[in-house]
Amino acid sequence: MIQNDLLRTLKTEAYTAVVADILDGLGLQNQILPSRIRPLGSSEAIVGTARTILVRDVVSASPHPYEVEFALVDDLHEGDVIVAQCGEREAAFWGELLSTAAAKRGAAGAVVDGFCRDLRQISELRFPVYARGLNPADSKGRCEAFARDIPIEIGGVTIQPGDMIFADLDGVVVVPARSIDETVRGALEKVRGERTVFSALQSGMSTREAYDKWGIL
Repeated sequence: MIQNDLLRTLKTEAYTAVVADILDGLGLQNQILPSRIRPLGSSEAIVGTARTILVRDVVSASPHPYEVEFALVDDLHEGDVIVAQCGEREAAFWGELLSTAAAKRGAAGAVVDGFCRDLRQISELRFPVYARGLNPADSKGRCEAFARDIPIEIGGVTIQPGDMIFADLDGVVVVPARSIDETVRGALEKVRGERTVFSALQSGMSTREAYDKWGIL
């Protein structure tokens, strides 16, 4: 689990663009989820630890269709981020009640490569959800969670339980667990550098001169 004070610092001071730049520098250039996954209702950023769940399309409901998602949500801890790999059916895997339970357990948000519903209620909860879109249809008999806390793949990006998730208005970045410390240190350092460049540009320095001096753009 990532330290919560580190998550708060990163969420307050950094943004996905600098995290993506640091990952590029580490040779990790395939860590950004598809642009179809967007914030729903809230523009609040998400920073936390990935808790993964695999959701597949079905043609009929099993006897206990919600068991895997119940098990995941009831086991969430502070700073966890639900990350769902879903199928293609337009049915809502995520909604108000799961958001309520997740928020109560201190989860940082949900990233769903699928559909959600209850947007008004989720917005009132101020629980950040990023998803492919909205659909009022229930998941029962349409899509079902089959496994949790396993490696999943979204848009060619592998997400492992314990990876760091950073989502904001620019998109969703996945930081492999082994690279979290190095990425966070690099991102915070680059943010400080960008502030210096910002001040210089506001003072009238040319973009070329600023780049030549600090190597930041």
